[in-house]
Amino acid sequence: MNVVFVLTSTGEEILQMVSNDVAGLLAAVKGEYVNFPFGTYKYDFHSLDYYLVENEYRQELVVYLKEHVPSERAHNIVIDSE
Repeated sequence: MNVVFVLTSTGEEILQMVSNDVAGLLAAVKGEYVNFPFGTYKYDFHSLDYYLVENEYRQELVVYLKEHVPSERAHNIVIDSE
């Protein structure tokens, strides 16, 4: 099935792929984070879209992601080496 990853905030399509294990893919993206070489994201929601191509219906899983913004607290950790 065709799978498209989209940023919820902008509607920008960030990745398109084909997967034969949609249930496994959905379970994985619902985890803590989704990491791509170009950024880290968090699962928001998904939809199953149907569209018509040359009189044939096709389906596409659209996974909406939120951009991951690391918390300030994580950046302010100080480790005392003494």
